[in-house]
Amino acid sequence: MIISTSDTVPNKEVTEILGIARGSTVRSRNIGRDIFAGLKNIVGGEIEEYTQLQAQSREQAMQRMVRDAERMGADAILNMRLTTSMVMQGASEILAYGTAVKLS
Repeated sequence: MIISTSDTVPNKEVTEILGIARGSTVRSRNIGRDIFAGLKNIVGGEIEEYTQLQAQSREQAMQRMVRDAERMGADAILNMRLTTSMVMQGASEILAYGTAVKLS
């Protein structure tokens, strides 16, 4: 599956727009990560536990978006974007979305 943040694929032509492909995940923090993050907050620096949680969340959302596009019969996802929003205190949603297309 070709995934692009642009609206074209070099040397390919979009022959059909199939719709919006999307995938999301909602993740919450856990007490173990919060303790380490709190300690890191005192001394400063990157909070690696949260960085890792966000990276895993983005990958899962993108995998779900690809599966959605595959169900539509897509060859590519164009104009792919990621967004996040807080669902409740300590939990956020990562949403991956783009235009599922057929290419020639």
